[in-house]
Amino acid sequence: MKKVFLVLILFLNCLCFGQNLEENQVKETINNLFTGMKNADAKMLNSAFSENAILQTISKDGTVKTDDLKNFLTSVSNSSKNDLDERINFVSIQIDGNLASVFTPYEFYFKGKFSHCGANSFQLVKQNNLWKIQYLIDTRRKENCIKE
Repeated sequence: MKKVFLVLILFLNCLCFGQNLEENQVKETINNLFTGMKNADAKMLNSAFSENAILQTISKDGTVKTDDLKNFLTSVSNSSKNDLDERINFVSIQIDGNLASVFTPYEFYFKGKFSHCGANSFQLVKQNNLWKIQYLIDTRRKENCIKE
C-alpha cells in the first residue's frame, strides 16, 4: 500500500511540474512581447507571435478594432527604448494541450508617464514546441486604474 501511495504522489508531482513548466513557457512568450516593446525590438516582439496572429482592441462603446501585426511591429520599432512600458499581472493561465488562454490586467506607460490601463486576453498555440500568441484582444481606459 505504501508503494502505491508513493507512486501516486510521484505521478502527481510530475503532472504539477509539467503544468508549471508549460505555464512558465507561456509566461515567457508573453513577457517577450512586452520586453520587445520596451526595448523597441521588433524582432523579439515578432518572435512572440504566430504567423497569422490577430490583434484587436475593444473600445469604450464596444466596437472591436483590428490592428495589423506588421503595422504594430513597425510602430514599436520606430519608438525609442523605454518609450513603451506595459506592466502586466498574470491573473489566469489555462492550458489544454497546445492551447493556452491567459488574462492579464495591465498599466501602460508612455515615455515614463502613465497613459492608460485595461486587460489583455491572450490565446496562445504551441507550434514546433514553442508557444506563440495567436490572438490578443485588449481593453483600454484612463479611469478606474490601479497604478503601481
